[in-house]
Amino acid sequence: MRVALAQVITGRDLADNLQLVEKYARLAKEGGAELVVFPEAMMRAFGNSLLDIAEPLDGPWAGRVREIARELQLIVVAGMFTPGADSDSRTRRVRNTLLVTGPGVEASYDKIHLFDAFGFAESDTVEAGTDPVTFDAGGLTFGLATCYDIRFPALFTANAQRGAVVNIVAASWASGPGKADQWQLLARARAVDTTTFVLACGQGDPATQGVEAKGAAPTGVGYSAVVSPFGQVLASLEGEPGLIFADLDASVVQEARQKLPVLANKRDF
Repeated sequence: MRVALAQVITGRDLADNLQLVEKYARLAKEGGAELVVFPEAMMRAFGNSLLDIAEPLDGPWAGRVREIARELQLIVVAGMFTPGADSDSRTRRVRNTLLVTGPGVEASYDKIHLFDAFGFAESDTVEAGTDPVTFDAGGLTFGLATCYDIRFPALFTANAQRGAVVNIVAASWASGPGKADQWQLLARARAVDTTTFVLACGQGDPATQGVEAKGAAPTGVGYSAVVSPFGQVLASLEGEPGLIFADLDASVVQEARQKLPVLANKRDF
C-alpha cells in the first residue's frame, strides 16, 4: 500500500487550511498514494482560539474533507477539533481529534495524552480522549496517535495488540532546544517498540517561511518521517513543507516480529 505524508503549515483560517488539504491530497493521489496523512491541528493552528471553530464529525469542515476524499478515492487522515463532552458547561473544552475518511473507511481518534509540558497546558482548552482506535485499509490495520502521545509507548503497544501493523502519529510538535531530535528519536523508538511502521507527520516549521512562533503554542518543527519496524527511516523531510511517499508491505512487519518478537515476549508488571 502506498501512503503519503503531507507536512504543511496551517494558519487561523479554516478555508485556507482546507485548501491545503485539497492541494496535497491531489498531489498524493497523483503520486499513487491510497492514503495521505496530514498533521494535528489541520483545522486551525495552535496559538488561535479553538472553542469558536470546534464542530462535530458531521459538520461542514469534516464534510469538505470527506468530499475531497470521495472525489479522489483516497483515504485522508487530518487533525481537527470537535466539541468536548463538557461543551455546555462553564469549563468548556474541545477534543483534539483525528478524522479518518475515505473509500470504505470512517474513523476518529481523540488525543489521549494532552500536552501539559514545556510551559504549555493543552488541558486548559482540550478534553482528553480515553480509548485507542484502529482501522483497516488496503489489507493493513492502522493505529492512531497524536503528537504528545508519541512519548507514551503503551498506546502504541495497545494499537499493535489490536492488530496494527502501522501506527500513524499526527503532530504539531513544539519547538525548542533538542525538540526536533526528540521527535525523530521517539518515532524510531515507537516503531521498534511495537515492530510496526510509524508514519510520523508533523506541521512544518513556520520559521522556514519567515513566520515567528506565537508564545509557547506548539506550531511545528517539521521532520516528518516514515519509519520501518526495524527503526530504519524510509523517507523523511526537514523543516520546510513537503510531501513524502512510502510503500508499506505487511510482510516486513511479519519478518520483524519473527526476528524481534518484543510483543510476544512482553511482560506486564
